[in-house]
Amino acid sequence: MSEQVVTPPVTEHAPERPPVGVGPWTGPWPAGDHYDPELLAEGDRRNVVDQYRYWRREAIVADLDTQRHSFHVAVENWEHDFNIGSVVRTANAFGAEAVHIVGRRRWNRRGAMVTERYQHVHHHPGTTELVAWAQERELPLVGIDNLPGSVPLETYPLPRACVLVFGQEGPGLSEEVREVCDAVLSIAQFGSTRSINAGAAAAVAMHAWVRAHVFEQAV
Repeated sequence: MSEQVVTPPVTEHAPERPPVGVGPWTGPWPAGDHYDPELLAEGDRRNVVDQYRYWRREAIVADLDTQRHSFHVAVENWEHDFNIGSVVRTANAFGAEAVHIVGRRRWNRRGAMVTERYQHVHHHPGTTELVAWAQERELPLVGIDNLPGSVPLETYPLPRACVLVFGQEGPGLSEEVREVCDAVLSIAQFGSTRSINAGAAAAVAMHAWVRAHVFEQAV
């Protein structure tokens, strides 16, 4: 069954919000196996771009698989980090090849806003398994954390194919992960806080990769 985004009920104190997505298809139905008859009949209220309106989930994933970028994202999950959902959603937005969760298998999906249905998400019980997976594919691990000795993300040449690795909220990258990363990069900050949360750091790093390897082709 197709997933739908439910519009919150309107209260007397809140302005009426326009419905999310589009309603039932008007006129003759379009041809193509990628269309979902249920969505065509009832409307498509999912959190997808207009290009994928009325498409079956499997068809969307298959189309995304033809255009995903060559970077992966890994995030540690030893303490059920609530930022993982946000990381998955951002990885989907920037076209990451896959997200890898290291540690506990269960994670809070609320922040993903159902994007995990379109984004490949893998689990590794520990750092050893992640490293073995990356080495088999000759993918360098690049840690993102504001640690002593880290290199500025803003000046580091990010590899085209790599795994961007993030620690969890609070502790940051574990010592075990730091030791296996080819480099650890820091994000420039100018305020009083010691660090930004993992979800925000992931967004900054993924966008840095996109600027380096997608927009360089348009210059």
